[in-house]
Amino acid sequence: MHTRISVVGGGYVGLVSAACFSQLGHIVNLIEIDPTKVQAINQGRPPIYENGLEEILLAHVGKNLTATSSYESIPDSEVVLICVGTPQAQDGGADLSMISSAARSIGIALQRSDGYHVVAVKSTVPPGTTEHLVRPTVMKCSEKDANAIGFVMNPEFLREGLAVQDFMKPDRIVIGSSDQMAGDRFEGIYSGLEAPLIRTSLTAAEMIKYTSNAFLSTKISFSNEIGNICKRLGIDVYEVMKGVGLDHRINPYFLNAGAGFGGSCFPKDVSALIHLAKNVGEDPALLNAVVEINDKQPMRMIELLEKRVGNLQGKKIAVIGLAFKNDTDDARESRAIPVIIELIQRGAKVAAYDPQANSSMSKIVPEISYCANPSDALEMADACLVMTEWPEFSYLDREFDLMKRKVIIEGRRILSCKDAEGICW
Repeated sequence: MHTRISVVGGGYVGLVSAACFSQLGHIVNLIEIDPTKVQAINQGRPPIYENGLEEILLAHVGKNLTATSSYESIPDSEVVLICVGTPQAQDGGADLSMISSAARSIGIALQRSDGYHVVAVKSTVPPGTTEHLVRPTVMKCSEKDANAIGFVMNPEFLREGLAVQDFMKPDRIVIGSSDQMAGDRFEGIYSGLEAPLIRTSLTAAEMIKYTSNAFLSTKISFSNEIGNICKRLGIDVYEVMKGVGLDHRINPYFLNAGAGFGGSCFPKDVSALIHLAKNVGEDPALLNAVVEINDKQPMRMIELLEKRVGNLQGKKIAVIGLAFKNDTDDARESRAIPVIIELIQRGAKVAAYDPQANSSMSKIVPEISYCANPSDALEMADACLVMTEWPEFSYLDREFDLMKRKVIIEGRRILSCKDAEGICW
């Protein structure tokens, strides 16, 4: 059964969700305020780099997938998904201004509707947001009876670079609902996907998302702390974690030691959970340590670098890999950012390269040189720092011969050349 779905927010989560729901056969309207993004999407050109996304857009745009800046599709939609951003606020909590704005716009649009609708939050929001912000805002602005609109919290678990795969073959589908009917109606839009289905309260669904990201962040910081100890002892931390990860209670995922975690989710979500804990009178000591380790870890690259080449003033340093992880052009909270900023402050000349993220990083740090290929960045460099585990970097070899001297330090274990030293190995 095909459902009419409106998706509010054409960012990472909204665009991938809209595309994949169209792939499942639903009729999807994607609402995005940026007209440039709307035009690109309607031409089948995703404004973000994500494997498999362009193919889905080209197959469904103009058929059962349309992007628009208008909320006119809302009254005819059976399901409305809120997929707007929840960036980190100044106090460390989640900025819910876009959630509030979307809820108001949806409520106003639903004034012109008949029948039953489900409004679902897919954005990552603190527990209580759907019940105490989204629901009353939509109901007040829509002027509808309480039984005319149901509410759902449906957290996303999409890894950048693997988002389409994660959507179509999910580990689990979590549906928190205000009532049984809302959850039942919403469950139908996932028909055709095989995955464990978990039905919860609204607040439990919100907390599942935060807890998942906090736990994965904890695994990374734990691995980095063990890696730092192993570095002192001359032990290969990757051998250690291979042995640890084979324990089925632990599993091998997110145990790769390196320069730390970044991206649009982990840093802000751990911060928001810490903020939430403090607001209810808890001292989240473990989560505080996770953040502290992650903040300090990139600076170990600088310490290693100075031990190898001395004072950085006037030295050319190649930074290879700018995205926070491979297979994405997303540089948000990339561990390359604090490293590059520190290099600049110490007087180094930075030449940077990334297969996809040159443009996005140049908006964050415009004052360095961005190169079209690794060779240009490495030519006559005094040292090289590798910050992202792009698979193509494993083939770099003779390119390092272009350097003034072969000082190569990895923040991610990807190189196959013999001259590299790892941050934790």
